[in-house]
Amino acid sequence: MFSERLKALRNELGFTQTQIANQLNVKQQTYAKWESGKGKPRATTLEKLASLLKVSTDYLLGNTDIKNPEETISDVDMLFRRTSKDLTPGQQEVFKKELMDFMEMRRKAFEEDNK
Repeated sequence: MFSERLKALRNELGFTQTQIANQLNVKQQTYAKWESGKGKPRATTLEKLASLLKVSTDYLLGNTDIKNPEETISDVDMLFRRTSKDLTPGQQEVFKKELMDFMEMRRKAFEEDNK
């Protein structure tokens, strides 16, 4: 999984193996081994590689199918967008504030229940 994703991401971004290797301060042959599945980078290099390819290390390693979790929309945001799309901007602001107030109220209630 790692080697396939590595090659696909490199191609998507239009990099050569040499360009990536140079950015990581490794030999092109070392990088080629990663893409062929004959090796894997060290943890620190893996982090640099993920950053360069604009994905998480979990995505590179095949632990998730979400390339970059920070960029994903939360379920709450998605629900808000679906349910408020026909509202005016003013109505959306009121709706959003009411939802936020409700979520805070429920969070506090859960905290009380857990005491």
